[in-house]
Order: sequence, then structure tokens, then C-alpha cells
Amino acid sequence: MTCGGRCWQSVSDRLDPPPVSPLRVIDLFAGCGGLSEGFRSTGLYEPTVAVEQDLFAAATYAANFGEDHVYHGDIADWVQGDLPEADVVVGGPPCQGFSNLGAKREDDLRNELWARYVDTLVKVRPKAFLLENVDRFLKTRQFGEFRAQFGKGGRLSDYEIDVDVLRATDFGSAQLRKRAIVIGTHRDIEKIPVPSTRVSAAAWRTVKHALGDLEPRIPQGHVDLPKGRECSVFGETVPGVYTARELHITRSYTPLSQQRFSAIPTGGNRFNLPDELKAPCWRKHTSGAGDVMGRLVWDKPSVTIRTEFFKPEKGRYLHPDEDRALSHLEAARLQGFSDDFKWCGSKLEIARQIGNAVPVEFAAALANHIEEHLRNS
Repeated sequence: MTCGGRCWQSVSDRLDPPPVSPLRVIDLFAGCGGLSEGFRSTGLYEPTVAVEQDLFAAATYAANFGEDHVYHGDIADWVQGDLPEADVVVGGPPCQGFSNLGAKREDDLRNELWARYVDTLVKVRPKAFLLENVDRFLKTRQFGEFRAQFGKGGRLSDYEIDVDVLRATDFGSAQLRKRAIVIGTHRDIEKIPVPSTRVSAAAWRTVKHALGDLEPRIPQGHVDLPKGRECSVFGETVPGVYTARELHITRSYTPLSQQRFSAIPTGGNRFNLPDELKAPCWRKHTSGAGDVMGRLVWDKPSVTIRTEFFKPEKGRYLHPDEDRALSHLEAARLQGFSDDFKWCGSKLEIARQIGNAVPVEFAAALANHIEEHLRNS
């Protein structure tokens, strides 16, 4: 019995299915693009729009993803316009008002920007969304109001959510960073849960995995970004564009600081200093934060990379071997950014971008998790 070529064509189709179109993603409060970079790195998503108010972060995003789909401005203005279609919306509303660092002010206006995230979901109606923030966000009034949007009669009653606190190290990152993760799914699709741990502690990536191939010694006096480098973006002129290797810079330290650094062993901190090298306030306080003036360990993940990683007095940011703080390049690598990533802004602005970013490997793991469930649905 014969059936011409159609049966063979059918078998061929099953063996070699047509390529799958990438999922369209909108990135809100995008920063320099940690979430977008993680989603893009999977090859399963196409960043279509990013919204970012900070000029320098938006410039870095534009240098890596293209200026044409970056909205540089207030999200409250952007959400009033015609919004593009998207399969997934991602983003982390600013968390300064919720952070365990600082004053944790309930009246900080930035605390209310989650509402603009809701406005976007209402207008775009994506299949799924991802919201990330500091872990303390889940205990705030704002999160309670956000969660109420999914109840009967709420603006997002067509969606259901799953919530948990995850560690970036459990998903391929080389740093111990905890984040609150909210994954929402339209009720027409099978609910996407927050993923469980993917990597055991024995298989965590370490500081050595991220930095081991770098030449650790930075030439003396190499403390500045290249001079005279400027680029035009959004009608403004900003410093840059800089390559990641150009961020391998240090600071000018006082002799006292250098003495302190050299007295701190691997894994040690300010408690290891002799009294003559301790600040007066340290002599009076023999307990408390053990990360102040702390030295990283090659065979462990780093602590959370924050915006002032270049100041050893702010945390465990001393290089494992060198008597200096992490360079901007080293901090970017610990956040998962490749050496191909480009940067715009001053040293201080770039440090803020690095510290505020979502670790790229963490973002990629979440992206794969969401895509797998959406495809199966």
C-alpha cells in the first residue's frame, strides 16, 4: 500500500519540527539589563521594550540591546501610552524603601512603583510575569496591596501567583543573594510555580569560578576609566561606552587602609585586626556585622554584591588575595555579566548599575523555568 510522499513528509515534520519563535518580553525598571541579559542568554526570548528612568542605566541597556526599544523616562508616563504586546513581563520595582539597609521608610515614594507594574499587566495582559525584589518586600503593606489585586474583583483577578524567596547561588550564580520572587500566570494557562532549588550547595559556583582566570594584580595608580570617552544616547551625552576589561580598576588607598587590608586573612574581617589598626568604634564593638572589612574566599560564593562593593568598610568585599576591594569588572563578573557586556556612566554610576542588577545566571534559570511551563501549556 502506498501513500505518495505525504507520509514521509509527515514523518519528517515529526523528526525535524519547525523552529519556535522567541517569546516577547517587556522589562520594567530595567536598570542596566540584568534580567534582560539573563532572558536573552537562553535564546528563548526577545527583549522588545525596556523602561528605565535613570539616564546612565538606560544608556548601558541601550549599548547592549539597542536604543530603539528603550523608553528612558518615568514609567507613569510610559504606561499611559499604547503598549506593545508581550508574552512575559518582568521587572523589579525599586527596593530602596524596603531594603534592610538604610531607613526602610514606608513613605518613600519609590515604594509605590509596584502599582505601575500592575498598570502594565492590566494593559498588556501577558501570559506570565516575573516580579523580583528584596526578600523584605513580602512583609510590607505594599505587597499585601499587590497580592489583593489577584482576588475576586481585583484588577488582576485573571491571574494567579506563586511566591517564595530564592537564593541566587541555588540557580547558578556565584553569590549568596536572596530575592523575593513572584511568578504570575494567566488563568487560561497552567499555573507556573516558583522553581525549587536547582543546584545543591556542594555544586555552588564560587568566587574562583567567576574570577579565577583574571589577572588579580591591578597596576598601581590604575584607578580611573579611560579619559575622554563619550557617547550620545537619548539626546544626551554620557561617559562611555566602556568594555568590561576597562572596568578592572582600583582605588587610591591610604597607608593605614593598606595596613588593615594586609592584616586580614582569607575569610577574616575587622575582628582580625590588632587594636592599633582598629577604628575607635571597632574597639568598643566586639560583636556585630562580621562582613565589615571582610575578605572573600576563593572556594565559596561571594556575599551579595551591593552598590558600594568598592568600599571594604561596607561589607566582605576584599579580594581573596590582593590587599584591595573588588574591581568593577570583578563585581560585574560575580553578577554574571560577561566580558562582552558594555557599560556607560561614571565609576560611581556603573557601580550602582552593577549592584542593583539581578544576577544574570539567576535570571536565565528563571527564564528557562517560565519558558518550559509556557511551552508545555
